[in-house]
Amino acid sequence: MSAIFYKEWIKTRWYLLLALLVTLGFAGYSMLRINRVASMKGVEHVWEVMLARDTVFVDLLEYIPLLTGILLALVQFVPEMHRKCLKLTLHLPYPQLRMINLMLFYGLLALVISFAANYLLMGIYMQDILAPELYSRILLTALPWYLAGIAAYLLISWICLEPTWKRRVLNLVISVLLLRIFFLAPAPEAYNAFLPWLAIYTLLTASLSWLSITRFKVGKQD
Repeated sequence: MSAIFYKEWIKTRWYLLLALLVTLGFAGYSMLRINRVASMKGVEHVWEVMLARDTVFVDLLEYIPLLTGILLALVQFVPEMHRKCLKLTLHLPYPQLRMINLMLFYGLLALVISFAANYLLMGIYMQDILAPELYSRILLTALPWYLAGIAAYLLISWICLEPTWKRRVLNLVISVLLLRIFFLAPAPEAYNAFLPWLAIYTLLTASLSWLSITRFKVGKQD
């Protein structure tokens, strides 16, 4: 397990550092927007805008987790397929399903750490100027976007591991439709009642990669 994690770390370490800095940068900039409004017009105005206009001040973050997850999957799995390393990886003396699951778990762990750092930054800052009901409103509104980033990582991994281009195109269409679910309702906290099911739905997408691996093992190719 440590060897697999180290292999994935070698491939992705620079991207993960960049992703962490970029996501933290956008989260920090969103907090600066709140700070600017609070310093110019007072914290009361921030509260009024959030309650009266359904403003959450973190709109810039909406597609950042999605892009982060997509790019991580590409960085992690495109080299495996392009250099034909996956066949060698699957022939190692280690259960194949467990190996693929560990590779995906590595990516999920990296994303969760990066996204948790975003939440920590926003939560620490907003606790000082907003009531719990208001900053939890912002964090809950952003949560489906971060779940979309995790789902995007799993779905793009499924596409990358697919051995034929015709099926990759079909998988891409399916993935776009599935990811659209995370962005159907723009209103703040619109997904609150659906969040547990959305989280389960996100995790279930991890099983799709095994379909591609099964096709790869039986020799499907262009």
